[in-house]
Amino acid sequence: MSEAPPSSPAPAPPFAPAASGPYAERERLLTEKLKQIYDPEIPMNIVDLGLIYGFEWKGDDVTLKMTLTAPGCPVAGILAEEIKSAMEKVPEIHSATVDMIWDPPWSPDRMSEFAKRQFGYA
Repeated sequence: MSEAPPSSPAPAPPFAPAASGPYAERERLLTEKLKQIYDPEIPMNIVDLGLIYGFEWKGDDVTLKMTLTAPGCPVAGILAEEIKSAMEKVPEIHSATVDMIWDPPWSPDRMSEFAKRQFGYA
């Protein structure tokens, strides 16, 4: 008997800001700011593109966990600085950090329904 080939890991679920809790309003405001930032190579904002994995909080300091469509993205540093700057403009954010992560990897499954329709995936 042969074993089934290993399956790919399931993609991370699409991002959604906290619906309740102490950081819910700030996450909503951060998400609005991040929707104004577009991937420089793909005509879509980074939230709908599915690049955002979530926020981690320590008091008024926030770390954004995100990825890129490919690890070798030539604008990663510039994009991270633009994101950090936008996040620090949100009220009650003391400092912001952008943490690029690669696991799980990005896939089109992470895109919002809007983005999937725009790019013909839905």
